[in-house]
Amino acid sequence: MKKLSSPQILSITDRVFDHLFQAITQLELHPGAKLSEAEISDQLGVSRQPVRDAFFRLSQRGYVQILPQRGTLVTRISEEQVLNAMFIRMALECACIEDVPALSADQIKSLSDILEQQHIAMQAEDGPKFNALDESYHQRLCELAGRGHIWSLILEQKGHLDRVRWLSLAFHQNEALTEHRGILDALTIGRTDRAKSLLKAHLNKVQHMLPQIREENPALFAEK
Repeated sequence: MKKLSSPQILSITDRVFDHLFQAITQLELHPGAKLSEAEISDQLGVSRQPVRDAFFRLSQRGYVQILPQRGTLVTRISEEQVLNAMFIRMALECACIEDVPALSADQIKSLSDILEQQHIAMQAEDGPKFNALDESYHQRLCELAGRGHIWSLILEQKGHLDRVRWLSLAFHQNEALTEHRGILDALTIGRTDRAKSLLKAHLNKVQHMLPQIREENPALFAEK
């Protein structure tokens, strides 16, 4: 881990939390990994108190388990938490897309540009870049609906879902990109009802992929 260097508008605890949250949801810290308060404080160049506080916040959200006298562990992926996160995300995003107005040429181009960059990232086998652009595309849909603040709520809720999405990058990129294009095509002709239906199916794919992902990564999942 590299030392933190973020604007001072965030507290040290906030920055430690954000750093660890990203590392967990992007599987840099694997489910089941043991976390050392001392090691992380040294790696990030902070005192141990903000690390301890960040651990507590992560435990409240179900990402780590603090075991007295045994240490802190990254929790294994819970299918129940994944499906709950998917439900919340689907409800919020589908509500947003209903409010997307007729798109201007510039707005269509802004979405098309993201998809073109996604295509380039896929060809380059750059999973992290592809995922970042995926986030940008969905955020842009919320913004076009005049509800950009909703994306912040979605980010807070979808961490458990993101761990599974990260595992799906190896085989789901082309399908995801095709689905993104279908949503844009529907919005381009003013069919928000069609776009909503396609978005719902797109977000629901995680539920269908879960058995395969769990079978391929059994050690990363909690027991049912």
